[in-house]
Amino acid sequence: MITHIFYSKKYYYMAKSTPQAQNPLILRYHRLMDAFAKSDDERDFYLDKVEGFLFFVDLDKSEEELRELETEFTVSGKRYCLIPKMTFYETKKFMEGFVNEKVYDIDTKEKLLDVIQSKEARENFLEFIYDHLTELEKWQQYYLERSRIRIIEWLRSQEVQFVFEEDLDLPTSLIEKLKKYLFDAKPPKEVAQARDLLFTKAKTYYSNEALNPRPKRGRPPKQVVKVETEPQLTPDMYTTVPPAIRHFLYIPDITSGSAVTFSARYDTEAQLLASLRGSSRVKVDAKLQALSERLESLRHLSSRLADIHDVPGIQKEEKLIKAISQEVEELPEITEEGEPPETKRRLLDVVKGFLPKRREARPAPKPEQEVPTPPKKKEIKTVTQIQHKRGKKK
Repeated sequence: MITHIFYSKKYYYMAKSTPQAQNPLILRYHRLMDAFAKSDDERDFYLDKVEGFLFFVDLDKSEEELRELETEFTVSGKRYCLIPKMTFYETKKFMEGFVNEKVYDIDTKEKLLDVIQSKEARENFLEFIYDHLTELEKWQQYYLERSRIRIIEWLRSQEVQFVFEEDLDLPTSLIEKLKKYLFDAKPPKEVAQARDLLFTKAKTYYSNEALNPRPKRGRPPKQVVKVETEPQLTPDMYTTVPPAIRHFLYIPDITSGSAVTFSARYDTEAQLLASLRGSSRVKVDAKLQALSERLESLRHLSSRLADIHDVPGIQKEEKLIKAISQEVEELPEITEEGEPPETKRRLLDVVKGFLPKRREARPAPKPEQEVPTPPKKKEIKTVTQIQHKRGKKK
């Protein structure tokens, strides 16, 4: 009982002496995106509105640490806001929106819509997307943009003045100074000038264009190979974290949106990819097993037909079959437990039994004896002389 009173007085003093930030909070967008993706019925994530740190209520901590955290909530609970959990309706809306807006192939669209209506839609959807690389890049970009709008909407509803560190075009050394002098009313001159830039940047998140980004007008830019560069993020600097929350701080080092997975079963993209590789390996092993069984059945059939004698008169077919049988003999036999391969039967012995026998050549019929015909007598042609009539003389 005395310990409880001590902690209550301690946290009451800290709640009363909480300073006020002199510039918008510098938040990491990818870290918020990861917290939004993992927040569910079993995991609670909170954002501090005074300094901008995140913490995760890990129920595996000791009972004493959880009791101290509960006391902190009772004293200064208004300082922290619970990150919303993604409902089944929102999950389905994400997937259907991507299919209707970004998938152009009719067959792929129909398959994805069927997957969304199936059981475990999120996992089956991701498995299908990762098997089609043409859709994977589009999905990652779409998920990044929609998550950004969702996070901005929530921060605006909580009346948090913020900027995303990934959007800042300031030197890392200057961003570190902004974090260091967050609560100082009279900072150095360069920090004061940077604060003006932060206030200007913060207003863009409260504009209509932040929630409804418009496509750029004019001539499209030239297609250049896209080079992805990781943003240079500064280390975290928190000076007002209560002792009860230090054990629950959530500060993962996430530098790209592709590292945040949409999966409800796996926390990181590496775990998701490992699971997909495992499933593909099972499919390959099943195909190899089926192929091995078929080869075994063919060998069994060839052994039963091995006693068929050669058929004469198939010289032309034999050349082709011999060429095939030489390649077949070189194939290794798939056996279990390292058993030695059996003697191989020639494919020629099996095929000869199925080829039709060539018919024996019949003797050509003898030509009939010709009856000599008597020679014909030559007829003598007679020619009559043409007589010319002389005309009368006048």
